[in-house]
Amino acid sequence: MTITDDLQKLLDILPQDLQQVLENHPKRDSLVEVVLDLGRRPEARFPNQAEYLSEVPVTQEQIDDCIQRVGIFGGDNRAGIEQTLHRISAIRNRTGKIIGLTCRVGRAVFGTIGMIRDLVETGKSILMLGRPGVGKTTALREIARVLADDLHKRVVIIDTSNEIAGDGDVAHPAIGRARRMQVAHPDQQHQVMIEAVENHMPEVIVIDEIGTELEALAARTIAERGVQLVGTAHGNQIENLIKNPTLADLVGGIQAVTLGDDEARRRGSQKTVLERKAPPTFEIAVEMLERQRWTVHESVADTVDNLLRGRQPTPQTRTVDDQGKIAVTRQLAVVNGRGGQLATVEESFPPARQANGWRSSGQMVALPQLPVERVTGRSEFDRLLDESFNYSESIDLDAATRQPGPNGEDLPLHVYPYGVSRHQLEQVISVLTLPVVLTKDIDTADAILALRSHVKNHAKLRQMAKARHVPIHVIKSSTIPQITRGLRRLLNIDDPEMADDLELQLFLHNGSDDEMDALEEARLAVEQIVIPKGQPVELLPRSPQVRKMQHELVEHYRLKSHSFGEEPNRRLRIYPA
Repeated sequence: MTITDDLQKLLDILPQDLQQVLENHPKRDSLVEVVLDLGRRPEARFPNQAEYLSEVPVTQEQIDDCIQRVGIFGGDNRAGIEQTLHRISAIRNRTGKIIGLTCRVGRAVFGTIGMIRDLVETGKSILMLGRPGVGKTTALREIARVLADDLHKRVVIIDTSNEIAGDGDVAHPAIGRARRMQVAHPDQQHQVMIEAVENHMPEVIVIDEIGTELEALAARTIAERGVQLVGTAHGNQIENLIKNPTLADLVGGIQAVTLGDDEARRRGSQKTVLERKAPPTFEIAVEMLERQRWTVHESVADTVDNLLRGRQPTPQTRTVDDQGKIAVTRQLAVVNGRGGQLATVEESFPPARQANGWRSSGQMVALPQLPVERVTGRSEFDRLLDESFNYSESIDLDAATRQPGPNGEDLPLHVYPYGVSRHQLEQVISVLTLPVVLTKDIDTADAILALRSHVKNHAKLRQMAKARHVPIHVIKSSTIPQITRGLRRLLNIDDPEMADDLELQLFLHNGSDDEMDALEEARLAVEQIVIPKGQPVELLPRSPQVRKMQHELVEHYRLKSHSFGEEPNRRLRIYPA
């Protein structure tokens, strides 16, 4: 990265004694701002600390002297130094007299957007979020330069406080070929935004600090005219914008919708729910957590929909090290029984299993992006299970010494099955490598796993369990999804939102080619259309046995499915949550 800051010009406006202290300061190059308040000691702020520059309080004469050396303070109480990016903000008393100054160092950092350059080149509108001082304006300035100089686009910057392109009538070289429109008063920013589109034929509009409802509406108007928007807004995360009625329109707006009885029952929700009102103004959002660590939401619409439905979004986290190497990771909602711990998984996944049949015939087109990246190989579930229970996969559970689990239970857990297919139980335990041993002796069992219908009609079993203090865990049916959830509850392991590879292997276990193709068809339909798009999908006609397997797979994703049509064309229809 190349940094240009013209720091000396900012130091020249300060009192003489403070200039000398800062010119010789060892951390001069990382100075963030200088604070001068009447009657208090002058303070210099650096990225991780602040220190006083003098023991002598600031006088009104020193403040007035600084004011004489800078430009005119506008309606937002900000001024600048001509041909620089520095910003001087004023604090006034009740009569309008300036009694405090915040002198912010403005730096042009070339190369700062390397982490998101691929997103900038897509032509989609980008919204930058972050706390003050994290570098939003610096990134905005560099994005404008890259779009104008490297991508040869017509870029217009709406520079409300002359912070992006510097003070004065001549724009700072840091914005490259981009043009800058100044704003006479902050209240007129939305008008200048519309004027820029109507008069200067831009391909890209760059806006700093969208803060009012009129500016949010102007941004939507510009986006609807086919102009790429790049802007910043107040708020650390997308959740802040959803809860902010003034700026909610930037992410599509929120409205309360009343569902019909059937729809509410199908969704398993209340009749009144919150939904996104319209497509977001900005298609991509970047949360600037730190200067070198940004969180990227590649689809703001999907993120907002997930948050409104109580789901955890899975954004990218991009970081850059001192050598300029960029690392991209993605947060997957894989949790263990001790709480909602997000696991960060590297986003370097090998291609999915190549298959034949219906996929190669072009009867179903897979969408390019998955809503959640799937972990292949040794799954995150296995790793968390190892950490929780501290046992080796190579140990024979029957012969192992029992160890205390995270909730005080002895592992491996001895389970007495009643009315549940022992073959399917052994299959789930084997494929998921769960610390469970099946026993035929209820006296040695730690728990009973039984069908709900059997327990209801078997009073003797309930009496025996009560006398031996053995808990009974019931499941609705003897299917792989129900058995898997039952064993998870026994081990206090939460269900992941999406199935990992090992769990999907349960359905492909010893299956024929036709069964494997049918299950892969159902999996792709769920993960690529039903969940991300919220649209129902019809599958190809299958035999009753194969349709039953597809129903079980859909149930594993907590979705509803129904068979319809007449044999031999009877097929599945999968509905969104």
